[in-house]
Amino acid sequence: MKSKIPVILIFSRLIIGFIIISLSLIKTENHKEIAVVLLSIGLLTDIFDGIIARYLNVSTQKLRRLDSTVDQIFFILVGISTYILCPEFFKINAYKIIILVGAEVLIYLVSFLKFRKEVATHSIGAKIWTLFLFGTLIQVILDCQSVILFNLCFWIGLLTRAEIIAILLILKKWTNDVPSVFHSIQLRKGKTIKKSKMFNS
Repeated sequence: MKSKIPVILIFSRLIIGFIIISLSLIKTENHKEIAVVLLSIGLLTDIFDGIIARYLNVSTQKLRRLDSTVDQIFFILVGISTYILCPEFFKINAYKIIILVGAEVLIYLVSFLKFRKEVATHSIGAKIWTLFLFGTLIQVILDCQSVILFNLCFWIGLLTRAEIIAILLILKKWTNDVPSVFHSIQLRKGKTIKKSKMFNS
């Protein structure tokens, strides 16, 4: 049963994502605050599914790929919910959002063209960007606006997307949990990289 905990946490994000969308459509009392709480829980499941899997020694490529895929779906659902609540924000920042989404699509395109697999690098930069994305989404959901935090999210997002593409291009074979470009170079040279149970499998 313990070995299934990471899988339960991963799939719980899907449920949370659909609940958040339902709240944005129904607009129950305090729906924005409830959505923020659920988003926070979703982020915690994202953090702890990997940590628990590593400590239980059940972290596999299949699990990491599943984690990456569900993460994408979760944030897409939250993004759609945020658009339903605050469409004006998306109109004002349309070109930046399109560029950021395009960069994310490009990552997957590069990975599929080179390895025929989705991205699961789980780089440190990507983890940092997720925190900025999380903060930006909360601010937009509550206030329907974000300037400084959104711009930080935008530029950090582009930098981390560029790093992931560089990692993919450097790697000779598909590998999950590559912390940075430096580590991808080490892997390309055939060296073993040191990983932390806290951050990487």
